[in-house]
Amino acid sequence: PPAVHTNSSMTLQSSTPAKWGPQPNKLQSSTSSSCDPALRPIIRRRTRSLPTSPERRKQAAVQCQVPGWQSRMNRVRFADALGLELTEVKVFQTGEDPSIPLHVLSRLSINSDLWYSSSDLEFTMQCLVPDFQQPADCMDFSSRLQEQQVCLERVSSSDLGLSGSIQVCNVAFEKQVSVRYTFNQWKSLHEVCAHWHSSIPEKNGQDQVDVFTFFLPVPPFLLQLCSVVQFAARYQVNGREYWDNNRGKNYSLTCRTHPLKMPRECEESWIHFI
Repeated sequence: PPAVHTNSSMTLQSSTPAKWGPQPNKLQSSTSSSCDPALRPIIRRRTRSLPTSPERRKQAAVQCQVPGWQSRMNRVRFADALGLELTEVKVFQTGEDPSIPLHVLSRLSINSDLWYSSSDLEFTMQCLVPDFQQPADCMDFSSRLQEQQVCLERVSSSDLGLSGSIQVCNVAFEKQVSVRYTFNQWKSLHEVCAHWHSSIPEKNGQDQVDVFTFFLPVPPFLLQLCSVVQFAARYQVNGREYWDNNRGKNYSLTCRTHPLKMPRECEESWIHFI
């Protein structure tokens, strides 16, 4: 037989079979019985509105001045929960445009030309090219090292400057290697320290050799055609000083145009960071 559900105020007859049990009454009485749970509101209203952003900044400044305030436990709060904006819009005026380096603009231009070109793209780049043969590739490199106690090994150029390596004879443990360079024919000069990189053990009767590396920063505005960078290596050990100045001519690099050819299949490999 159908189950009958009885309420304190009225009786409803349900057609649900008894095996499913009594169904909840959708009609509530104006007075609840003592067995009914206490009702709780689903939506809670704030007791007061949050302070504005300037007021919160003032409160934070006051709290920072209270002794022992930093020792309190840190709490994480989300910006939207505090009534703060999640985005901040910065409007740049005409004279406040962000400055983009020239080498970045040139690479973006190359990438654009590759995208619209149907064939291989040829272009030129300005870079510092050595005016000398790499000393490590010369036949007299070992003899020069033994004679001078210091000798440039290799040097290479990049967008940021010059990097290279120097070999020195291991005369003593305490030693200092540096590079002195100029951009204006020695009217003014700069000097940077080289850092120890590795050691080459004794071989063929020659003493142990230490390898030092260096980096010469070259500002982009100096990379103009025919501009020259000159440098020499200095080695200080046991109170003495040894130089490698390319046998009195100094090592020089000249800014020249270098032709490059970019194939179409390489266009996807260009990644630019601004």
